[in-house]
Amino acid sequence: MIKVARVNNFHAIGRGRGILLSALIINFSYFWMQPAQAQANYPYKPVRLIVPSAAGGSPDVICRLAANELAQALGQPIVVDNKPGAGGAIAMQELAAAPPDGYTIGYGNVVTLAINKSLYAKLAYDPDAFTGIAVLGSVQNALVLRNGLPIKNVQELIAHARAHPGKLSMGSAGNGTTGHLGGELFKAMTGTDITHVPYRGSPMAIQDLIGGQIDLMFDNLSSIGPHIRSGRVRALGLSGSRRSALFPQVPTIQEAGVKGYETTAWGGIIGPKGMPNNVVDRLNAEINRLLALPAVREKYDQLSFETMQSTPSLLMTMATVERPRWAEVIRRSGAKID
Repeated sequence: MIKVARVNNFHAIGRGRGILLSALIINFSYFWMQPAQAQANYPYKPVRLIVPSAAGGSPDVICRLAANELAQALGQPIVVDNKPGAGGAIAMQELAAAPPDGYTIGYGNVVTLAINKSLYAKLAYDPDAFTGIAVLGSVQNALVLRNGLPIKNVQELIAHARAHPGKLSMGSAGNGTTGHLGGELFKAMTGTDITHVPYRGSPMAIQDLIGGQIDLMFDNLSSIGPHIRSGRVRALGLSGSRRSALFPQVPTIQEAGVKGYETTAWGGIIGPKGMPNNVVDRLNAEINRLLALPAVREKYDQLSFETMQSTPSLLMTMATVERPRWAEVIRRSGAKID
């Protein structure tokens, strides 16, 4: 009887171990399949969009428009998270450290992906450590003055600056922005001495320009455009190769006599390195689709922002191609940040 009991207990233990092992296999398989299921059901929760600028600035306005449309397409909220400062390094560091699952994406632009590599002696993030998703488009900068300054055109500005070295003040959205470097390039090409005053974002600089605390600035048409239309600031020139349809009366800076002067600001959506291809492809397809909608294009046109269709890889390719050109701008201007 005792032997039989031991045998029965042995079989019972064996059956128990078999059940336990099967349960472990099932549980392991379930958790192993979770990432694949999550990717297949993407997105099943809100998506965070990190923007490397203050609320109200050009990148913020551009991203919020895209986020609103993308949220409808994906069926989940897109939460815009503004992380200004340090030339976009704060935002890029946070984005690079996020899980590459598609639930944290960001706005990568000419500053964070192309300019900063040459501008900063020690950059706190790797500009190549991201996944390209889609290009949104590009925008020109406008050279604008405060209304009380008795200067009518670019040539008068150059003459005034040369006659009063260091007296004029030039605001910008921050060190290393296209507004800052566009201004530095202008100074280098015209032989002028204008004092740079960096702000923590475009809205604060614009407020001080309107209030007369600074004399001039270079800023994206997306953010300064409404103030040009309202007459609160005066535009002398545009940084691109052609005039804007919204401001046909404003010449390019090249037309105004500074031959060879040209800068533009571009940007798009990126994510942490290693994102799943199907998630990237889904986001790319939805962004390209929304950018093709007439109603969306009209909204971007009103911001003087030129949209474009793209593959996921194009944005990072643009960054690689643009780096030498901006490195030359930085070299000519003498701009450098430790």
